[in-house]
Amino acid sequence: MSYMGMRGMGMLPVVLAAVASTVSASPADGIQPLSKIAIHKATVNLRGSAYVRATPALLGDQDELEDTVWITVKFGSENPSTDDWIAVFSPADFISGSCPNPSRYPGEPLLCTAPIKYQYANYSANYLDWGKGTIRFQLINQRSDFSFALFSGGLENPTLVAVSKQVAFKNPKAPVFPRLAQGKTHDEMTVTWTSGYDITCAVRTHGAVACEPARTVGWRDPGFIHTAFMRDLWPNKEYFYKIGHELLNGTVVWGKSYTFKAPPTPGQNSLQRIIVFGDMGKAERDGSNEFSNYQPGSLNTTDTLIKDLDNYDMVFHIGDMPYANGYLSQWDQFTAQVAPISAKKPYMIASGNHERDWPNTGGFFDVKDSGGECGVPAETMYYYPAENRANFWYKVDYGLFRFCVADSEHDWREGTLQYKFIEECLSTVDRKHQPWLIFTAHRVLGYSSNSWYADQGSFEEPEGRESLQRLWQRYRVDIAYFGHVHNYERTCPLYQSQCVNNEQSHYSGTMNGTIFVVAGGGGSHLSDYTTAIPKWSVFRDQDYGFTKLTAFNHSSLLFEYKKSSDGKVYDSFTIHRDYRDVLSCVHDSCFPTTLAT
Repeated sequence: MSYMGMRGMGMLPVVLAAVASTVSASPADGIQPLSKIAIHKATVNLRGSAYVRATPALLGDQDELEDTVWITVKFGSENPSTDDWIAVFSPADFISGSCPNPSRYPGEPLLCTAPIKYQYANYSANYLDWGKGTIRFQLINQRSDFSFALFSGGLENPTLVAVSKQVAFKNPKAPVFPRLAQGKTHDEMTVTWTSGYDITCAVRTHGAVACEPARTVGWRDPGFIHTAFMRDLWPNKEYFYKIGHELLNGTVVWGKSYTFKAPPTPGQNSLQRIIVFGDMGKAERDGSNEFSNYQPGSLNTTDTLIKDLDNYDMVFHIGDMPYANGYLSQWDQFTAQVAPISAKKPYMIASGNHERDWPNTGGFFDVKDSGGECGVPAETMYYYPAENRANFWYKVDYGLFRFCVADSEHDWREGTLQYKFIEECLSTVDRKHQPWLIFTAHRVLGYSSNSWYADQGSFEEPEGRESLQRLWQRYRVDIAYFGHVHNYERTCPLYQSQCVNNEQSHYSGTMNGTIFVVAGGGGSHLSDYTTAIPKWSVFRDQDYGFTKLTAFNHSSLLFEYKKSSDGKVYDSFTIHRDYRDVLSCVHDSCFPTTLAT
């Protein structure tokens, strides 16, 4: 059985049984570092003169709750080369056994699983001169043991020459890396976590991913995913909680303790602060894989948000999370990286092309950006309050805000189920009590002066805004957020490609249009702009960063764009208005009237 202990500040501890969750490219994209390894071509030639030794052998010996450790790896070879590299494998026994899909190759390869990370041996000073070196790796608890391997021949023609003895966490099955998310109602918080305990209230992703590499060299057992629901929470109250499992002998294995603040009630007049960004990716603190420059800004964004943890209430990561691209071990790495945030703040997600897209799987884009994942890891490892979890769109009511989260990887055009959801989400909010209406999606369904959109002459995804702009205008959406393009850009209040307000930083009264924001600079390699700046583009920044919304009350909203490098504000605007300004009639927002008296 899974358990989650929870108590409010000053309240007695309460233990709640967990409820199982029944979960079901851009042209400039880089290359997933693990995909560069031709592991299916690897040969084995273990040499007595080569060695790999890792210490300590038992991880987390002093603290059973420790889920992240540093380990020292010493290695040597009598024939050192610039092509030598050290790989981390988990499980430790990666040589024996059969491959998940041997028919993929002419014959079953000797090695059929990719490592979880790697570094070149000459990362250690003097390795090429002395034939021996030392590298430190950071490991996280991933439900199995680890071994370290020395390869020669580079990534294209790898030859295994030495393997270390196994190392393991004291409890590799421990519950780790909780992910909070707001539930379907304002008084519900969910927490999802990963463990190695095989119990009935767990969800597994095995067999659900579609194609290679997710089914072949990228496959790794994802463990068991658990979701617990904390209901009837008191608004803005701080709660303590911890996750755990009751074993068959009656003992309970607990994870770490955390706190969170319950959401405000819809319309509650209090200070509310929301972080929004996309396309962050993951990175390795030990430097592994980083020579590829795959997601160079990821750790900066993560660390800046961790440092500022007390100054915001919720996070929206609007697609393209770890860029695992079919290498499933990277999802564990990502959940560990953001755990200091997601364990304390609701971490809401949207579906991106690198989570969902694969040909002939029902998506809108017939591309291979997900590496065969088809959305399964994202939909399983993170909770989102959709009415039907097969449809990755949902709404969130958080105090003075309503967020309508769309799925740009499925058809959004008029006449579809998603279009119906979007209109219902936008039209049913009570703007007297929740004045700030926000739309989000991963791909740019609005406006971006990104270079490849400009080359197409559309400044948007094909058919991006054609069906939606009348909805945004009719229901007076304040801000529409997008990722996918790896930079920052803000427009003037727009409708039908025309600025409807000449102001740029202090908006007041009737808005007349929607402000469009691209916030895709979370950490992945940056995207270029077109050289000609469109008239509607107010501010552009080709750097890593995130945005922050602060609602002071029903009448005042502050928008800020911050760089990840220093956390300082580089762009901002304010909106001041009353309820009557939302009701004011603007172009294409007026409902029919009659001359009858």
